[in-house]
Amino acid sequence: MTKYGMAIDMRRCFGCKSCAVACKCENNLPDGVWWNQAKTVGGEVDDTPAGEAPSELSMKFFTFACQHCDKPACVEVCPTGASAKRDDGIVTVDYEACIGCKSCITACPYEGVRTYIDGEPAWFLDFAVGDIDAPAHRANVVEKCTFCAHRIDRGERPACVDICRAQARFWGDLDDPDSDVSRLLAEREYEQLLIENGTGPNVYLLKA
Repeated sequence: MTKYGMAIDMRRCFGCKSCAVACKCENNLPDGVWWNQAKTVGGEVDDTPAGEAPSELSMKFFTFACQHCDKPACVEVCPTGASAKRDDGIVTVDYEACIGCKSCITACPYEGVRTYIDGEPAWFLDFAVGDIDAPAHRANVVEKCTFCAHRIDRGERPACVDICRAQARFWGDLDDPDSDVSRLLAEREYEQLLIENGTGPNVYLLKA
């Protein structure tokens, strides 16, 4: 059995947002839609340092997207089965089945990882820029990160992992002790977001 997950090294990440841009291009995301976001630990505004001036300031970044949980709240509440968890652990949304009720947005503890496409999607360009296998976008549905499932099915890695300039993103099978991500989790201290909610997130933040 395969269980995919991702580790993000906060020691390496410097908030360049290349991962967010790669995700947007790879998946041909509509205007105003970002499945992956780079956040600054110190505050909501970009490049806000944490700590107190002058001697205790620090700058740390992490990227934020769907956590592809073991027990995804979105799947539990979806009335049509549009939100589903694959056998390999990737949580997806079937746009054909989605009725846009936004139950998944309400249930998900990770605020902001899902976007409701209100009306016909629009783009900066008048032609598609994404991977030919990326899912087409539709009006009045909910979207989110898919771990680039179309790439995974071809034996590739998510676009954000391949593009990371700092080599801060690691991908692999969490059930394989020899995978890059499993070896890092065995060697480094890490944290997971909102684990108190019991969803079992499969994105790990390696501590700086």
